[in-house]
Amino acid sequence: MRGSPIRTASRLLLATLAALTMLPSQAAQLVRIGAAHFPPYTVRPESGADTGLLPQLVEALNAAQSDYQFVLVPTSIPRRFGDLKQGRVDMAIFENPAWGWVDIPHTAVDMGLEDAEIFVAQRLPDRQQSYFADLSGKRLALFSGYHYEFANFNAEPQYLQKNYNATLTYSHDSNLLMVLRGRADIALVTRSYLNDYFLRNPNVAKELLASDRIDQVYHHYAILRPAAPISGEAFGKLLQGLRDSGQMLRIFDPYKIAVVPVPHNEPLPHVVN
Repeated sequence: MRGSPIRTASRLLLATLAALTMLPSQAAQLVRIGAAHFPPYTVRPESGADTGLLPQLVEALNAAQSDYQFVLVPTSIPRRFGDLKQGRVDMAIFENPAWGWVDIPHTAVDMGLEDAEIFVAQRLPDRQQSYFADLSGKRLALFSGYHYEFANFNAEPQYLQKNYNATLTYSHDSNLLMVLRGRADIALVTRSYLNDYFLRNPNVAKELLASDRIDQVYHHYAILRPAAPISGEAFGKLLQGLRDSGQMLRIFDPYKIAVVPVPHNEPLPHVVN
């Protein structure tokens, strides 16, 4: 006796659903993010320790969805350009297109995060904010490879040493110690880093004078290579989801990094060919 067409169709549907549930889910696409030492965003990634804000952001991105698996790949400030061009990493985060990316094909995604670079000097009885108005004749302690607005974003060591009497290091802590010990007159650090430094070293806060003058406002972008497994638009939507859920504020507000709206009247990704 033949079954009814409805019963047969029902059995086929159930069998199909059962087969689908047994199929392995599609593997998440791997997205490699370059991690260069840039405290407090990324702290000594080559050591393997998950410290800094970038690991927290990656954890939140992975927890929010299953289409992509974001992983960190250690790089360095000078090497990150070549790593992206050669495909060793798919994305650089906490960047700005003006920091040496202009001639490198990429898509820039506004992250809706703002920080600032400020000047720091030793606090002395007669020293006022006017001390920071003119850098001529002062010894500067700078982070090697960083692009500073006062130097027209020229990061060449010879240029900075010749024109600004600069000492270049790979440690903000070292630069602040140079100021405290009188070996440099001014160090430049991010506002978020200085806030973190004072939390770690509360006794020195009264010994340092932070400038009202801002060298540059960091409006952070993600820089994606053209063949990245995730599009600029898709990554922008993931960040918006973290913003809507309050995760971005939870991660960045303790470091006084502003979470700002991304204008909806602008296209999310900006492509440079």
